[in-house]
Amino acid sequence: MLDPTQREDITAAAARRLANAALAEAQEIGVPMAVAVVDRGGNLVLAERMDDAQLVALPLAIDKAWTALSCQAPTDDWASSTSPGGEDWGMSTALGGRIVVLPGGLPVTTGEHVIGGLGVSGGYGHQDKRCAQAAIEATR
Repeated sequence: MLDPTQREDITAAAARRLANAALAEAQEIGVPMAVAVVDRGGNLVLAERMDDAQLVALPLAIDKAWTALSCQAPTDDWASSTSPGGEDWGMSTALGGRIVVLPGGLPVTTGEHVIGGLGVSGGYGHQDKRCAQAAIEATR
């Protein structure tokens, strides 16, 4: 049984490592991005926007991080089921549109527990996802 007094949460230092790795990958592919990390309560721990990143990149990164945490799954896992006619149609407009089903949001885990969320935005979906995955891999 899980002891709730032993449950981990993402630290500011871990959030910084994730962000640095995601932004390094963004710089490597030449796409200005924004990155956000939320803790296990959905609270923003870190948000950063590279120079020249799209203005929409930061709010999307924040909501991708929140969605990945809240759903405990990569944000793009919901893409097909939230399409018109899908069983989760309308999910992406729930909660005032806060739920984002675009690539680039990943849950942050330790062992089997989700301790936060990571969101990356500013490029095409595959670029956002690549930077998010690079960050998770770099911090394992």
